Amino acid sequence: MELGLFQADVARMFNVSADCITYWENNRSEPQINYYPLIIEFLGYFPLHIDLSTIHGKIKAYRYRNGLSYKRFGKVLSIDAGTVRLWENEKRTPSKEKIKIIELLIETGPPD
Repeated sequence: MELGLFQADVARMFNVSADCITYWENNRSEPQINYYPLIIEFLGYFPLHIDLSTIHGKIKAYRYRNGLSYKRFGKVLSIDAGTVRLWENEKRTPSKEKIKIIELLIETGPPD
């Protein structure tokens, strides 16, 4: 509203329907992860509350900032999507070797 944009304007920016924007605004649905980098850029801030003091939170924040699915993030680390999900949900913790790789990845930016 502050920008004077209608839902249809925002929808065109994200290449989605105006109904999709309405659903996101009313928490009737959540954006797919690939939209989060655009959303973050549009808002000018990271809209999720994630504990960045843990490796679990760091993984989740990295995935959202870069629009990476569990599968795509797992591929970067040569692991399966299910393992990434378990890490994020704090059901498992990455090995020390994987933590080093993850922290390096976070520092250097997204994969090409």
